[in-house]
Amino acid sequence: MTVELHGYQYSVYSWIARLALHEKGVVHNWIEVNPFSENVPASYLVIHPFKRVPALVHDAFFVYETGAITRYVDEAFDGPKLQPTEPTERARCSQIMSIVDSYAYWPLVRQVFSHRVFRPRLKRSADESEVQRGLDAAPKLLSALETVSGQGQYLVGNTLSLADIHLAPMIGYFVMAPEGAALLRKHIKLSRWWSALSQRTAFLATRPGLPRAPQ
Repeated sequence: MTVELHGYQYSVYSWIARLALHEKGVVHNWIEVNPFSENVPASYLVIHPFKRVPALVHDAFFVYETGAITRYVDEAFDGPKLQPTEPTERARCSQIMSIVDSYAYWPLVRQVFSHRVFRPRLKRSADESEVQRGLDAAPKLLSALETVSGQGQYLVGNTLSLADIHLAPMIGYFVMAPEGAALLRKHIKLSRWWSALSQRTAFLATRPGLPRAPQ
């Protein structure tokens, strides 16, 4: 059995897929793909015709789109189950994953993290108006997540699920901005969840090594 994860080292969605594999205990090979390169290998475009990351290859099977990857990882391999079986909890897990994709990625990662943290570290120009737009959008998102999350240790009950795995890397990038960390602290349940989740072995093992901040 050969498992390959093709991804970009700084991609939050590649991080999500890696986190799912680590939580399941699936041994895999990492294949670095820079989707921003003009010379993406033709062999990769066969796997992912839209030239994005990540993509998973398992023997002769390949799949792209992060939600499809993480669900496949959960269902195809042994290890702790990452999707609830009870209908309302399973629906809640899927709902949170959809919220993350639809409403979290752009303000938390593409606006706040990218322009406050990532672009300055690469000595690229950053747009303060983008940071502000992300910060303006974040409270509604965080409040919605606070509302739909359960009373247990994790977002859906007391067992880690794909909901946690999809949100954690987004928050991991967001709180690298001081303003992001301050906003998260205003949400008690999410802050408590983050304090525990961010110390999990798999989360720490998969956290990307970002460029150092300029001195």
